[in-house]
Amino acid sequence: MYQKPNQRLVGQTAIITGASSGIGRACAIALAREGANVVVNYIGNPAGAEEVAGVIQADGGQVRLVQADVSQEEQVQRLFAQTIEAFGTVDILVNNAGLQKDSLFVNMTLEQWRFVLDVNLTGQFLCAREAAREFLRRGPRPDVSQATGKIICMSSVHEFIPWAGHANYAASKGGVMLLMKSIAQELGEYKVRVNSVAPGAIRTPINRMAWETPQSLNHLLKLIPYKRIGETSDIGAVVAWLASDEADYIHGQTIVVDGGMALYPGFEDNG
Repeated sequence: MYQKPNQRLVGQTAIITGASSGIGRACAIALAREGANVVVNYIGNPAGAEEVAGVIQADGGQVRLVQADVSQEEQVQRLFAQTIEAFGTVDILVNNAGLQKDSLFVNMTLEQWRFVLDVNLTGQFLCAREAAREFLRRGPRPDVSQATGKIICMSSVHEFIPWAGHANYAASKGGVMLLMKSIAQELGEYKVRVNSVAPGAIRTPINRMAWETPQSLNHLLKLIPYKRIGETSDIGAVVAWLASDEADYIHGQTIVVDGGMALYPGFEDNG
């Protein structure tokens, strides 16, 4: 549901990685509606990126598209260079790009392991490092934000909930959690805020099999005390707020957005 924005991010520029669909798309639109200039990063879905740009432009927002593989250092550096060329600096990074390559552990190949870790964890490292370098080079901009810069890592409830059949994905998200906390500890003195958002079950293409039929959806809802699947707009709204000065004293934290999935609903009737 569209809600009137508060314009909390006017004058700021945000990079959203993996923004051509799903959660990244919702974050890009939410930040643009708060007044941010938005860079939509994508890798293999140019039509989706164009669609996101069209939505933002129709709302009067400023947007650029940059194709880059976040697991590749030179491409990440180019992503930031093109953003700075277009908008002058970067204020917000939404480290969203991620994927799954599922397999039973005993059948998982090294390629499957590396592919997921390269994008989900190394990609977040490379993007966060470039953002931090720009924040420290530029210094504070108190006219637009209390923080020198904001990094929001997209994690998952599987940073702390084990997930059989998805060892590579769960390991990558557990890594994101400690990466986020470690750089938050290191960069806090420079007023660079670093946090994570951990979605639960969200209606996105990556998990379509879990919700596209009534039977699969009913099975999924057994894991969610709030008894509805999350929408991408639920995540976009939290990310926009977390990037704003309203959340200025939140640092080094994971905000779980999961309808109660992490409450282990199998124990709601005493186990």
